[in-house]
Amino acid sequence: MRLISLINAVLVTVALYFLVFERDALFAFAGREDPATQTEAPAEAADTAPTKAVRVVALRSTAREIDSAVLLRGQTKANRQVQVLAETTSTVISEPLRKGAFVEPGDVMCQLDPGPRPAQLEQAKAALLEAQSRIPEAEAKLQEANARVAEAEINLRAARKLSETGFGSETRKISAEAEMAAALAGVKSAEAQLKSTQASIEAAEAAVDAAQLEVDRLTIKAPFRGLLESDAAELGSLMQPGSLCATVIQLDPIKLVGFVPETSVNRITVGAPAQAQLVTGLQVEGRVTFLSRSADETTRTFEVEITVPNPELLIRDGQTASIQIAAEGAKAHLLPQSALTLNNEGQLGVRTVGSGNIVNFLPVRLLRDSADGVWVGGLPETADVIVVGQEFVTAGVAVEPTYRDASQ
Repeated sequence: MRLISLINAVLVTVALYFLVFERDALFAFAGREDPATQTEAPAEAADTAPTKAVRVVALRSTAREIDSAVLLRGQTKANRQVQVLAETTSTVISEPLRKGAFVEPGDVMCQLDPGPRPAQLEQAKAALLEAQSRIPEAEAKLQEANARVAEAEINLRAARKLSETGFGSETRKISAEAEMAAALAGVKSAEAQLKSTQASIEAAEAAVDAAQLEVDRLTIKAPFRGLLESDAAELGSLMQPGSLCATVIQLDPIKLVGFVPETSVNRITVGAPAQAQLVTGLQVEGRVTFLSRSADETTRTFEVEITVPNPELLIRDGQTASIQIAAEGAKAHLLPQSALTLNNEGQLGVRTVGSGNIVNFLPVRLLRDSADGVWVGGLPETADVIVVGQEFVTAGVAVEPTYRDASQ
């Protein structure tokens, strides 16, 4: 046993000697290199190996003609909305109409107590008849005065002729002239009386009109076809000039109101077709009926109104709507929305494969959004747009692109 232990100790000592002092010779004998030298070789190879291009997927896109549209966010607005007010003082004697009631033009919304107004109207009419009855008398007096003038003129001519021939006295001539002057004065007096009578008739007619208007104001009617947005004045309420009878709104047709940025205002014309989708999902069509010529001082946008038929009153006042107004066509590329990215300055655009497979950044403008992607403008007629890997490269980086068609 001692011999075996001694032999083992010698063998271990020899092995340790070769591993520590004869390490290089031992690895050379075994046909292997030193691990320490092996760790340096890959590092040197990595420093000298060329950088590999980034692999990306690019879409070969060709611009197509599309009907460009101006996209807006807006809301519905009643075509007309009027607060119907009282114009005289009296109390309401009619049952009130409740809000939501449908009214036609001329329907009575508030009936006021007439009081003494009908009697005042009849009195004014009687005064008018009395004034009109004085017209024949005044006209007869004027005719009589004109006849006296004619008679005085004949006498004056005769007196002057007799005086010139010596057969008449000068006194008779003077008397005829005085008679002529009196007749002329009578004509002027009759004309003045006739004008006074006509003036009294006009005053009486004005009084009748005023009394009739006051009576008409007792009946407050609907100005147009629409719906009551508020209850009519309650029975027994005291109405004064300016008191509210009811509020009427007209929803057929209805307006869509939006605001156009100044960069797109020249693309819209009055009469252009437009369509909109309400938050309820209802899609409507109409035409532009108004485009403001003055911009809002705060937002620098221009108001646009679109008139839309609403015969069934499905569209309510104040609903939010997404509006599209037709404009002239434009060249655009249909790209997946994921292809859009931002550069370091925050500008929206896409990264494309240029000459030499070098990445370029091209800014774009959004024209339309669809279920198949987004239509963008600002790109050349053809472009190789990176659609996979665009977020991992920047302008000037070399890439190894794999191309796919727009249909894929």
